[in-house]
Amino acid sequence: MLLLMLVAATTLRLCPLARAQPLCRIRTVRTGKVFHVREQIQGDHLYFSSGTTRLMKHPCKKNIALYLGRQVFLTKNSFESSVLPFSIPTSMQVGIPEVTSAHFAGSVLLLVVNRKVYVYDYEANSWNASTGVEHPVSHISGDNCCYSGNSFCMDISNSVFAYLRGDQISQANIYFSNTRGYRFQKYSQERQAELVGSLGGIFYFYSLSQVGLLLVDQRKAMFGYSDHPLNRSFGLPFDYNGTLDILIAPGQKGILIFWFEKSLLISRNAGQLVNPVHVREGQHILYSSISEANITIHSVAANENELAVLTQENNLYYGSLGILSSSLIKFADQNIWSEEAVLMFTDVGMLEILSPLPDSTSPAFDFQKCPVNIQAILMDPQLQVDVCKVELLQGEFENKMYTIDMNSELELTALMIPRPSTSPVPLVMVSNPHSLGLQAVIYEDGYTYDGNTKHRLNISLRQQQHWGRADPNFTSSIKRPTISTITLDIANKEISCLDLKPLTALISVGCDLEKKIVIQNEISACYNGILDPVALQDNYSYVIEREAYDPSFRGQKATEDLEVPYHYEKLGCPILVYYDTPWKPVVELWREGKFQEVVKAEYVLLEVNGLFTYTYSLTADMALCSSQPQNWTTIAKTAGDKGPFAWDRENYVSCHDPNNNAPLRWPKVPYQILGGPTENKVVFDQRNGIYIFFISIVDPYYSYCHLETTFSVYVYGAFPLPIFPPEITIVLLTGATLLSVWLAYLIPELLHTERGLRVKGFWARLRRRCGKSCACVWARC
Repeated sequence: MLLLMLVAATTLRLCPLARAQPLCRIRTVRTGKVFHVREQIQGDHLYFSSGTTRLMKHPCKKNIALYLGRQVFLTKNSFESSVLPFSIPTSMQVGIPEVTSAHFAGSVLLLVVNRKVYVYDYEANSWNASTGVEHPVSHISGDNCCYSGNSFCMDISNSVFAYLRGDQISQANIYFSNTRGYRFQKYSQERQAELVGSLGGIFYFYSLSQVGLLLVDQRKAMFGYSDHPLNRSFGLPFDYNGTLDILIAPGQKGILIFWFEKSLLISRNAGQLVNPVHVREGQHILYSSISEANITIHSVAANENELAVLTQENNLYYGSLGILSSSLIKFADQNIWSEEAVLMFTDVGMLEILSPLPDSTSPAFDFQKCPVNIQAILMDPQLQVDVCKVELLQGEFENKMYTIDMNSELELTALMIPRPSTSPVPLVMVSNPHSLGLQAVIYEDGYTYDGNTKHRLNISLRQQQHWGRADPNFTSSIKRPTISTITLDIANKEISCLDLKPLTALISVGCDLEKKIVIQNEISACYNGILDPVALQDNYSYVIEREAYDPSFRGQKATEDLEVPYHYEKLGCPILVYYDTPWKPVVELWREGKFQEVVKAEYVLLEVNGLFTYTYSLTADMALCSSQPQNWTTIAKTAGDKGPFAWDRENYVSCHDPNNNAPLRWPKVPYQILGGPTENKVVFDQRNGIYIFFISIVDPYYSYCHLETTFSVYVYGAFPLPIFPPEITIVLLTGATLLSVWLAYLIPELLHTERGLRVKGFWARLRRRCGKSCACVWARC
C-alpha cells in the first residue's frame, strides 16, 4: 500500500512535466495526390545558392510565398497543398538554374538566375527576361506598398534595383527599374566613384525618401544616402562580420534586419543607426549580441511588428519590433530544426515552422508544418513575461494612407486606456523627421465603465519646414515630394502586448490628387448673347487666319488657315473679354468638389493652337526682375520630347530668386508669368475670336501637384484691321484733298483763257448733238 502511494505521489509530481505544452504540434500537408496522376516538371529545375534556406512572403498578398532551398517552391495558398518544384522554361536559356536573389514586385516575382534578372508573372503564368542589364548581377532589392488605389503607392512597388554584391563600389554597375523589373537603366549615385570599399547592397528607403548605398570596408559597414540632408555624411558604422542578408520589414517603417549565421542586427531608421539584438530572460539581458550567445542562426522571419529566429541548436527565439524593443527571448527547447526548415508568420502571434517533404510516388512535395501560438507560449510563467500595461490603443488612422500637400496640415486622434494603477507612456514617431514634423497633446477624456481613465491623444502633422523649429540643414528640400510613416506605440511595451499592435499610417508629403484648378467664368460670351450655347454644342468649329497662328509655337505666320473644332463639353462657354482691356484669369482652387481659395501663385498661359495675337502688359524690367525671366521659347528649347506645354513647377525658376544667376540681358522682353508678386496681365491684339488657353501653376511652393487645365476666351470689340497701313491711307487722303483744292482754284481760271473758251465750245457742241440724238430716239419710240 505504501509503495502504491509513493508511485501515485511520484506520478502526480511528474505529470505537469510530462504534459508541458510543446512549442508546436506537427502536421503534414498532402493534397492533390488521390488519383496518383504523375505530373512532370517542365523546364530547368531551380535551386537556391545559399547553404541555408529562405522564405519570402508577399507583404501584401499574404498567401503568396516563395521557398528557397535545394528546391524552390512558389505557393499561392501558404503551402496548404502539395507543390511541384519551381522551374524556369528552357526557352529562357538560363544555363545554370541557380537562384541568388528574389523579390516580389506587385503581381510579379523577380529572380536572379545565373546572374541575370527574370520576371515571372504568377497571375498570367508568363516568363520574361529583363532588358537593360548589361553586366552580371547577383541581387535585387525593392519594397511593396499595400495601400491599393494610390498612384504613389504603385510607384513604390514598381521600383527595383539590381546589382552585384561584393563589387568595388566605385566601379559597381547598378541598375534601376520603375517597371517592376521588366526594363532597367543604369544608375549611379553622386560621388559614387570616390567611395572606397565593396557594395553591400542598394535600397530605396521610402520611409526616409532616400536611396541607401551600403558600403563595406575592413569588416565595417555604413550607409550613404542620395539626397539632402543625409547625403553630406554617412550613417554610423557597424560591424560587418560575414556576408549579411538584409531583410526590410514590411510597412515602410524603416526597420531593417541584418543577419547571417553568427550575427543579428537591427535598424529602425533605415540604416542610420544599426544595433545588435540582445537576448534576455525576463527583464535581464543575458547576452548583448547573438555572437556572444554562441548560437547559429538558421532562419529569420519578420512581419510588421514581430521577429522570430530559428537556430541550428533547435531553439526558437521571439521578439517584438516595437519602437524601443531590440531583444529576443528564448522559448522552450523542442526538436524543431532541420536543414530544410524555415520560419513563416501566418498572422499576428502565429508562426509556422515549415519543411518540404519529398514523395517517392510523386514529383510534388508535401509540407510539414509546426504552428506556434506565440500568445499561448508567452503565458508560461517560466518566461517571466510581464502583463501588458495597456488595455486598449486605437486610432482611426491605423493602416491608412494620407496626403499632406504644400502648406497643408493633418489632424489625427487616438485613444489609450491603461490598466489600473499603471502609467504607460505613449510615444509618437515619424520615420522621416526631415520632411514631416509633429506635435502631440495628451489629455484625460473620461472613464470607462470599469473606472479606467481614457487618454485622448491629438496629433498635428505638417511639413517640418513649416513648423519653424528645425534648422535648414536638417530639413529636406521642400520642393521634393517625400514620404514618411507615423507610428504610435507604447514606450518599453511588454512583449506580452501581442495584440496591441502599434498604430501606423503612411503619410505622403506630396500631391493631393483631389485638388484641381477652375477658371472663374462669371461673364461668358453666351450670357451676353454673342455666342449661342446650342450652336457651340452642335459640332461647332471656327477658323484661325494663317497670319494669326503658328503651329510650331514660335510666333511665325502659318501657310494656311486652321479650322478648329470647339469641344463644348470640356470648355463650356468662353469667357467674354474686351480686346482693349488688359486681362488675366481668376484662378480658383477646388478640392473634392469644394472651393478652397483664389490662387495667388504664379502661373503661365499658352494658346493651344499657336495663336500669338496677344502679349503682356509688363516687361522684364517693369516686373522688377533681377535675372532674365524664363519664357515659352526658352522652355521649349530645353523641353526635349515633352512637347510645347512643358512649363511646370519642376522647371520654373523665378526671376526674383536671389539664387538665380542668369543675367538680365534683355530687360524689354515681355514678362510671361502671371500672378505672384506682379500685376502682369494679358493684352490682346485687334482681333475678335476664340482663344483656348492652357494654364499651369508654376510656383513650386504652392502645391506638389501639376495643377493644369484648359479654358476658352472670346475676345470682342475689335474693329476689322485696315487693308492698307494707316500711314498710306493718311498720305492718300491728304493728297486727294490738296488736289481737289488746287483743281477748284485752277479750273475757273482756265475757263477765261482762249484754251478754256475752246473747251467750253467743245462741250456745248457735244451737248447739242446729244440732245438731237436723244430727240430722234424718243420720236421713233
